[in-house]
Amino acid sequence: MNKKHLELFGLTENATKEDIKSAYETLRAKYLEERFMDGEIGNNAAKMLGAIETAYSELMGEFSERAAADDGEGSFARVEELIKAGDIAEAQRVLDAFNERGGRWHYLQSVVFYRKNWINESKKQLEIAIQLEPDNQKYKDTYKKLNEKINYDSQNSANAGQSVYQGQTVNSADSDQMGGNFCASCIECCYINMCINCLCNSCCR
Repeated sequence: MNKKHLELFGLTENATKEDIKSAYETLRAKYLEERFMDGEIGNNAAKMLGAIETAYSELMGEFSERAAADDGEGSFARVEELIKAGDIAEAQRVLDAFNERGGRWHYLQSVVFYRKNWINESKKQLEIAIQLEPDNQKYKDTYKKLNEKINYDSQNSANAGQSVYQGQTVNSADSDQMGGNFCASCIECCYINMCINCLCNSCCR
């Protein structure tokens, strides 16, 4: 918290919202009384009233921002737990409730899309996550594994005379994703299982 503002109220960085409010009300009552006095005392009181109003507003704003951040962290943790439990629909509902959507949000959305077998949409969300947090190595590693899976599926589908991931959108039915039965059988191989574990488990590390 702003150290200068805290010092104005005679408080330390361990001060609570209640401490700040109490100190603010005490000082405000004092300076409201003194502002009608003549000379320097009245002038100083008027000046201090403005200062404590600004300090109080900004300190309370910091508490609100901190609470919002804590709430967001808890929601992300819940999404991760829901993904681990296989409740993808509820994980999507929690994600949809977010107002601010940063890199971590797009990463988790990518995992949800992957668990729905919406591979192209999963890749797009990962790309956004990397753009927002270019130094996040976990996102890069996951993106690499996802591309390896896509290339693997593409090579096998070409050999089989099939196309992979065509017509895939976020509105498609789950049964229509990843090329239907072909990709379902691909997932059974060890390589694909390794990619699934990398993508779906890394969000919870």
